Amino acid sequence: MIGVYDYTVILTYLSLLSGASGIIVCLKGIGHPYLGMFFLLFSGLCDTFDGKVARSKKNRTEREKRFGIQIDSLSDLVAFGVLPACIGIAMLRCSLEYTTLPNIYMIRLQERPLFTQVILTVIAALYVLAAMIRLAYFNVLEEEDENRDENGQKIYLGLPVTSAALIFPAVLLLHVFSNVDLTLLYFVVLVVVGFLFLSKIHIKKPQNKEIALMIGFGALEFIVLAVILAFMHMGGK
Repeated sequence: MIGVYDYTVILTYLSLLSGASGIIVCLKGIGHPYLGMFFLLFSGLCDTFDGKVARSKKNRTEREKRFGIQIDSLSDLVAFGVLPACIGIAMLRCSLEYTTLPNIYMIRLQERPLFTQVILTVIAALYVLAAMIRLAYFNVLEEEDENRDENGQKIYLGLPVTSAALIFPAVLLLHVFSNVDLTLLYFVVLVVVGFLFLSKIHIKKPQNKEIALMIGFGALEFIVLAVILAFMHMGGK
């Protein structure tokens, strides 16, 4: 078979499978944006360590290295480009309703005006386009070794696409503290994040301390989402 199947690519493959599963969950039936966030967070966790795992193999061939770069970007497009957009589409159809814990339920939202649906769908599609452009441009800069500042430090030009794994779950978790429809806010964030993908802001590559903080924040989001879904299951009994 073509491709690479050693331990250096396992996390990237898992990230892609998680992202694809989240897309299916969000688009099936009325959709389930909160469950989709679990897959987004898991993809983010896999992406945090896939590069370190790949670089741990000292005898990788040049073809294996280039293959790893390609699948990393393709996986990121699915997990952090397409999946957040599909979560937004799922939010057009259903949302949480609760009074006091554990009375949490998923409810089907009323059909929105066609014009609103079209505009929000276009926003979701443009977000995916922005993510693709950002990933492709990043790869070009990597090949030309231009992802560095004047001091030679590694930087990101534009907001990294993988930041979606922390940003969008935070938006949905606002619903825990305010029982309001956050769909329009979610799409506003899609616009802002998509713009930041293509901006020329310089972001330093995170070091171990920053990575640990991001993992901790993602773990907190994961736990809160787990509690929400657990109470939802209890309330449905």
